[in-house]
Amino acid sequence: MIIGIPQEIKTHEYRVSLTPLGAKALIDLGHEVLIQSNAGAEVGFSDQDYQMAGSSIVSSAESVFSQADMIVKVKEPQANECKLLNKNQILFTYLHLAADPQQTDLLLKSAATCIAYETITDDNGRLPLLQPMSEIAGRMSIQSGAHHLEKTQGGSGVLLSGATGVENAKVLVLGGGVVGMNAAKVALGMGSQVTILNRSLSKRLVKFQQKFPDKLSIDLSNQSNIEHQLKTADLVIGAALVAGASAPKLISRNMLKLIKKGSVLVDVSIDQGGCFETSTVTTHDKPTYVVDGIIHYCVGNMPGAVAQTATLALTNATLPYILNIANKGYQQALLDDQNLMNGLNIHHSKVTHQAVADSLGHQYYPAKNLL
Repeated sequence: MIIGIPQEIKTHEYRVSLTPLGAKALIDLGHEVLIQSNAGAEVGFSDQDYQMAGSSIVSSAESVFSQADMIVKVKEPQANECKLLNKNQILFTYLHLAADPQQTDLLLKSAATCIAYETITDDNGRLPLLQPMSEIAGRMSIQSGAHHLEKTQGGSGVLLSGATGVENAKVLVLGGGVVGMNAAKVALGMGSQVTILNRSLSKRLVKFQQKFPDKLSIDLSNQSNIEHQLKTADLVIGAALVAGASAPKLISRNMLKLIKKGSVLVDVSIDQGGCFETSTVTTHDKPTYVVDGIIHYCVGNMPGAVAQTATLALTNATLPYILNIANKGYQQALLDDQNLMNGLNIHHSKVTHQAVADSLGHQYYPAKNLL
């Protein structure tokens, strides 16, 4: 199989979808890897590094898309990239279609087979290809939130750790999954008082709370509890996720009046449409905006800012799947593994993921009936 790696073109997206070692693993098994020139330059991988691994360097994205059987990316294809896809190709990347009807329409028109990292599952129902970026985004959410709480950034001027004789800041985390847990760990490490609100009080959350009995509280996520916690929160992390579907709106515009002016909302759920009613996707160029005196940070590719770490973590997770698809062909790989099948979002102009179809009002087609 010919695997194509284009350079990412989303604003301030520096990651690359395959490392030289990953390319070598594919090439050693008889596959061909095409890398767009400078695709890995921002994370320290030169064209020569890829050539030494046996890859072929091509000059443009058009060359990658015109020759490859499978396109492997980091972020969702931009409009001009969608138009380069065709029916005989596989697209393997993060898609987040529920929040992006335009991309969905373009991918449907392409008739390509589109497998989304974020809806592939494991035997325990977890999302193994979303997990590494969720870990990073969760940790970064506190780092970014703390920065924007600074008065020089327009924030309230609160330090997360407080100071001698001054109480520490209060961090509210909405969602106790991978993002939420990682956000809480960093916030606790920085000396904050943390509350996690989650749909259920799982054993994992209870055990986590027992490690920090004086600094961490957990409770059920409902409107009453959210409203109560918003009154004292300095930093709010939106970490709600429904796999493949639009994120639930946990904070309405009207609820902003409960929050102290200069506080910060960080919406890590923004790729799935955001979990705050007032969320609008931003970029690293201009990461924040203010609504009713509350700072909103809604960057759609947060891990792109720590591109080297994120690239290595992503390739560690995705490479076994890339190898599987390349070795077996996508049809057999999907039929052999229901967890991988759960990642198939679009196939030959049909939506094949129930949550995506429901979120966008498309007809759902069971994937097994189409392969």
